Amino acid sequence: MEQIITSLLDTDLYKFNMNQVIFHKHTDLNAVYYFKCRNEGVVFTKEMVDEINRQTDLLCDLRFQKEELDYLRSIRFIKPDYVEFLRLWHPIRDYVDISLSEENGLEIKVEGPMFSAMQFEIYLLAIVNEVYFRMRYDYEELLVSARKKLNEKFDRILSGEYTFPVWAEFGTRRRLSRAWQEEVIKSFIDFGNAHPTANCKMTGTSNVYFAYRYNLTPIGTYAHEFVQMYQGIPSIPLAYTNHYALKDWFNEYQGDNGIALTDTITTDLFLKDFDYLNTCCYAGVRHDSGDPYDWGEKMLSHYAEKKIDARTKTLLFSDSLDFTKCSEIYAAFAERCKVSFGVGTWVTNDTNADPLNIVIKLQYVNGRPVAKLSDVPGKTMCRDTDYEEYLRRSVLFRLNND
Repeated sequence: MEQIITSLLDTDLYKFNMNQVIFHKHTDLNAVYYFKCRNEGVVFTKEMVDEINRQTDLLCDLRFQKEELDYLRSIRFIKPDYVEFLRLWHPIRDYVDISLSEENGLEIKVEGPMFSAMQFEIYLLAIVNEVYFRMRYDYEELLVSARKKLNEKFDRILSGEYTFPVWAEFGTRRRLSRAWQEEVIKSFIDFGNAHPTANCKMTGTSNVYFAYRYNLTPIGTYAHEFVQMYQGIPSIPLAYTNHYALKDWFNEYQGDNGIALTDTITTDLFLKDFDYLNTCCYAGVRHDSGDPYDWGEKMLSHYAEKKIDARTKTLLFSDSLDFTKCSEIYAAFAERCKVSFGVGTWVTNDTNADPLNIVIKLQYVNGRPVAKLSDVPGKTMCRDTDYEEYLRRSVLFRLNND
């Protein structure tokens, strides 16, 4: 199998965004991440695990090239000292352990300084996906089905079935392969050029390498791990981690790069800290779990309560979207606010085979457990059930008493 990750830019923008804040403010944090496959009945073979290990070895031989660093330097909110740090940084193989469990499940643990360990997530997920689908299926047959489904999307756009104007590609972590993600991106660029008045324009991508290569806008702010990490800092009360995350993010970016993620420890608690100043200063908010319509109405009510015109703010939806869902959500909110979409698996791994639902999540910071308590139970992940219950009680206490 050819090398899967060939550039350290082949990751999502928010990894660099979060890493820059950690580089400037929290270099003392040590982190532990664990892999989880949410699909039932998925089996990994020894040969797959051997190949995943080999691909990880190849990943850790990579270094940033001058032209890649120059590109990062051109992004308006990436700072020169952080780019100089990346000139020295590279993935360290000793931080990653990959093995096969007795039940033929894949086990991955990443442990090290958080500014370094956190960078493995997207690289490893892309490696796992590509190895699995190339070794589990007839890859050429998957490509035939993927191209057929991609062409069906274009036909439905031209027929007017999809009614929202723009979206961004968010599919790196669960892509069928690097080559297929690139083909999808090139196809949507060509389609947009050939049909300039059609809906569903791809305005950018979360993948920094493809943004660099195809002159697209790199898109992303921060992920759940950024808020979770504050749970590992003893001086910060658990129910106030959003407050400190929002504060550090604003201090770093001064209002630029400002879409806030709401559901790390429930959106209701997030809104306690999304005060008038934050609501004004952040360009919008991102939805990643729970009912999108309920969430959207909740956010619009929040803007109304703060007497802020929601038409100046963005609701970014990114939870398991296809173009039909995007059209329906757009119809519900487009007249009341700016609406944006990040679409992932449905464009980069839509084949005749079921896609993998895999994640690598932060679970410990400086030896302390951390957890994500999203707006739906199925997305909660914590290896310490006692801590998870304690965090839930902390959240409920503040919701009921603050």
